Amino acid sequence: MTLEDIDLRQLTADLKALLPPGEPIGYLRGKSFMRNLLVEAKGFSALEAEELVDTLELRGFLRFLGDPSERSVADAPWELSPHA
Repeated sequence: MTLEDIDLRQLTADLKALLPPGEPIGYLRGKSFMRNLLVEAKGFSALEAEELVDTLELRGFLRFLGDPSERSVADAPWELSPHA
């Protein structure tokens, strides 16, 4: 897998469609949940899926709406935007 071969907008839209209502919640739990969805539904390896989730976050397609360093907002939701 090379990132250049993957349409990140489409991948974000696909991931958003796969998520149950109200998910993902929590920073680490949410990242793990999205990684596992990419493994199960899209056939990526766990390492590839983890790299993809990190890339989507860095490029603004995924945005955690809380502060993972503060316990009171560590269970906030994520926003997925294929239009980043």
